[in-house]
Amino acid sequence: MNDVAPKRAWQRMLSGRRLDLLDPSPLDIEIEDIAHGLARVARWNGQTRGEHAFSVAQHCVLVTKLFQHVMPKSSTAESLTALLHDAPEYVVGDMISPFKAALGLDYKAFENRLLAAIHVRFGLPASPPAELVAAIKQADRMAAYLEATQLAGFSIEEGIKFFGQPKGLNGLDTRLVPLGTADATRLYLDCFQAFAVAR
Repeated sequence: MNDVAPKRAWQRMLSGRRLDLLDPSPLDIEIEDIAHGLARVARWNGQTRGEHAFSVAQHCVLVTKLFQHVMPKSSTAESLTALLHDAPEYVVGDMISPFKAALGLDYKAFENRLLAAIHVRFGLPASPPAELVAAIKQADRMAAYLEATQLAGFSIEEGIKFFGQPKGLNGLDTRLVPLGTADATRLYLDCFQAFAVAR
């Protein structure tokens, strides 16, 4: 007889929700938990200039800003999809691409399952159209270039080599100032609430 208890696969959130990581339910997802978690996850493993880390929460707002700038006719739902593009990292953290490659593991299936639950929770299609995903990815790479060259010590040449030269940013303020966790949380929630009101 095996008396070994099953391993816990859920995480308790500050809202009191228990999110099953293997089978995430949209009913256990709250925007406050997402904002709180993302504001405490550092981009670039924290290897950035400034008093504070540049958080995933701030990164998501930046990506949304860039997405809306290059896709001015995007809908509110599409912009919300951009804001939520890295939302699973409130649970799994921001594992940098070189580390994923070194481990040789594929985290995408896990992240995509959680992202689908997040989308459903906020009234979005579980799987967005490929064209939208590509447009958000383009904005994500633009954000990575700006973060790399302004905060993470990359030269302009390195930024272009690894992330491409951003185009179409004329007239957009792209100066980055890392925020503390409370301010990053509020920034993310304010962006979300603006979309919620617009919908």
